[in-house]
Amino acid sequence: MLESGESLPGFHLAYTTHGHLNAAKDNVVWIFHALTANSNPIEWWPGLVGEGKFFDPAKYFIICVNKPGSPYGSISPLSINPETNEPFHHSFPVFSIRDMIKTYQHLKNDLGINKIFIGLGGSTGGMQLLEWAIEEPDLFDHIVPIATNGVLSPWAIAFNASQRMAIETDETFSNNHINGGQKGLAVARSIAILSYRQYNGYAITQQRDKAFVPLSNEAFYAADNYQRYQGLKLTKRFNALCYYRLTQSMDSHDIGRNRNGAEAALKLISAKTLVIGICSDLLYPITEQEFLQKNITGAELLSIASDFGHDGFLLEYEKIETALSKFINAKRSNFLKIVNQ
Repeated sequence: MLESGESLPGFHLAYTTHGHLNAAKDNVVWIFHALTANSNPIEWWPGLVGEGKFFDPAKYFIICVNKPGSPYGSISPLSINPETNEPFHHSFPVFSIRDMIKTYQHLKNDLGINKIFIGLGGSTGGMQLLEWAIEEPDLFDHIVPIATNGVLSPWAIAFNASQRMAIETDETFSNNHINGGQKGLAVARSIAILSYRQYNGYAITQQRDKAFVPLSNEAFYAADNYQRYQGLKLTKRFNALCYYRLTQSMDSHDIGRNRNGAEAALKLISAKTLVIGICSDLLYPITEQEFLQKNITGAELLSIASDFGHDGFLLEYEKIETALSKFINAKRSNFLKIVNQ
C-alpha cells in the first residue's frame, strides 16, 4: 500500500548494473537518477561513471534503478493494469519518494545486498537517497546527496505546478493515449529549464548574436530557439503523464513527515555524509544543503561555484570527483568541512 492509501496489485522495477559484487559484498555503489533520466548512469553521468572513471565497474558493483512512474521500464502510467488488461494511464497513483524506497528495498534483498559502500544522487535522486539513509541508517557506509533538500520548498512546488498546468492546457492530455499531452510537455520542459539554469549560463551559451538553426519562424534569438529545442528534445524521449506524476512525487518529498520534523529525521542518518551544493542553484539554493549539513551528524559540505545553476551537478563532475576522492579516502576527522571551489 502506498502512503496515499492507494494500493497496486504488484509492481516491477527496471534497473541497470555494472561490474560485479565482490566476495566481501562491500563494493556496492547505488546511484539514484534525477527526474527524467534512466537507470544507466554511464549514459547521463559519463564524467563519473564508466570504464576508467571514478566509479569504475572494474572496482565497484554499480546499481541504478529506474524509479516508479518513469517510462523507462519500471511500473508507470504506461504499464498494464492486470485488473483491466489496459494501461493505467490517469488511474496510476502517485508514488511518494518514500514509496519509491520501499520498492528498492525489495530489490536490495533479492540481490543479497546487506551493505552499500556509497549511495549518491542529485536533485530528486538525492531525495531518494536521504529517505533511504533515514529509513535504514545502517545500510550505507557513505552517502553523497547532491543539489537536493530534505523538504521540497513552496518555490520548487510552484515550478512543478506551473509545468503541470502547461501539460493540462494540451487538450490531448486527458486522452488515454500514449502520446497525449506531448505539446504541453514541451512547454513544461521549457519552464523547467529556467529553474535548472541561471542568468550567467544563458549569457555564456545563448548570446543574443549567436548563430542557430531556427526551429520556428518565430524564433529570432538563440535563447528562444534553445527553449524550443529543449522542449522538443524531451518529447522525443519522455511521456507527459509520467512527467506529470513524477513532479507530484517530488512535491511529496518531506523527510520529516511522521518523523517529528526534518531536523529529527536527519539526525537518524549514521552514514558518513558529504553534502554537495551548487552556489548558483535557483531551484535548490545552497541554504538547503547547509541545512542538511547542519543536521546530519558529522556531515561535510562542498559548495561548488558554477555558471550553470542546478544542472551544475551533472556538469561540474571534475570538482565532484576531486571531493569524492578526498571524502572516501581521507579520515573523516581530517576532511575539510566546507570546500569552496
